[in-house]
Amino acid sequence: MKAITLTQPWATLVAIGVKRIETRSWRTFYRGPLAIHASKRISDSEFRDFNGETISLVLEAHDIHSFHDLPLGVIVATCTLVRILRIYPDNVPAVPEFCFGDYTAGRWAWYLSDVKALAEPVPAKGNLGLWEWNTA
Repeated sequence: MKAITLTQPWATLVAIGVKRIETRSWRTFYRGPLAIHASKRISDSEFRDFNGETISLVLEAHDIHSFHDLPLGVIVATCTLVRILRIYPDNVPAVPEFCFGDYTAGRWAWYLSDVKALAEPVPAKGNLGLWEWNTA
């Protein structure tokens, strides 16, 4: 299965079903099943993002009160990558989705559907770009 690594809190926001669009500087022609991997580290910028009001409220509503509660180095969910669109000023989503990505014009919006959080996260190494996750 194809997989993509996201830093936290973005991976968890996808897993709990509130982040339905992943923004990237690059596109892919791949469409289909996709595993969501939480990177092994949380950077200072992601820690600041975690403490943003909208993100904190959403995570707290799902009983996640600290960045220490976020799983790292694991597959947290599966989904389907259904479409990718170039971002323009007239097609950015409303809040709260807008708060969960970088909607700078010219970037790419990856639309995710059928998100299923794993009951137990599965350890995985991760990688840059799209990579193959061996589910066996």
